[in-house]
Amino acid sequence: MLVLLPPSETKRSGGGGPALDLDSLALPQLRSQREYVLGSLEALSTDAATAVRVLGLSAAQLDEVGVNARVRAAPTMAAIDRYTGVLYDSLDAASLDGPARRWLGANVLIHTAPLGPVGALDRIPAYRLAAGVALSGSATLRRVWAAAVTDALADLAPRFVLDLRSEAYAALGPVPASVASVYVRVVSEAPDGAVRALNHFNKHAKGALMRKLAQQRPRFGSLRGLHAWAATQDVRLRDGAPGEVELFA
Repeated sequence: MLVLLPPSETKRSGGGGPALDLDSLALPQLRSQREYVLGSLEALSTDAATAVRVLGLSAAQLDEVGVNARVRAAPTMAAIDRYTGVLYDSLDAASLDGPARRWLGANVLIHTAPLGPVGALDRIPAYRLAAGVALSGSATLRRVWAAAVTDALADLAPRFVLDLRSEAYAALGPVPASVASVYVRVVSEAPDGAVRALNHFNKHAKGALMRKLAQQRPRFGSLRGLHAWAATQDVRLRDGAPGEVELFA
């Protein structure tokens, strides 16, 4: 099984690892795209006013331009520890034991904007870049990443993909049709039985699901297996639209 996670806009600063090593990242066939995006991000950082506009920063976030300027030389940490926010706080990877973290490293890719999907334990620097940003004036990240990531996932050929990304990041690398996959939407059920999608609790539910997966380390390889495992873990799922499953928060 392969799990695809979105990143978070909020991140921990610093890190105890060496500078970014592109050769150490998962999906090495994405190196040329990674070089292009990093180079564009560094070039953008030479003009603070333009960087603030393109990145959608506020005056209080001006230091993020400097973070991007140092992206290749900055210290790194495991991607799963770099991100904060609701999903990652719910997952709380730092509190997991060794086997659980190794499971994350072997089974999880986090879809970053500047580096594409990286392994959960791949070491990455802090950065500021979101899925919707257009670098170099016209090159949208979707144009840079989508086909290349889809091809890389096809090469990886996982037996089953559990896609927990937001729609914006899923668009940066659709799962190939050749791979069995399911997209997860988080919903809640009102007392009258009405089911509705969630926003804030969407992320919390995904983080809690990831924590259960890391702790239990199940070996299912299909949607049927996912349903069977969920039933033993008090995780409520139901089939949604074609190719989707609904996770009840």
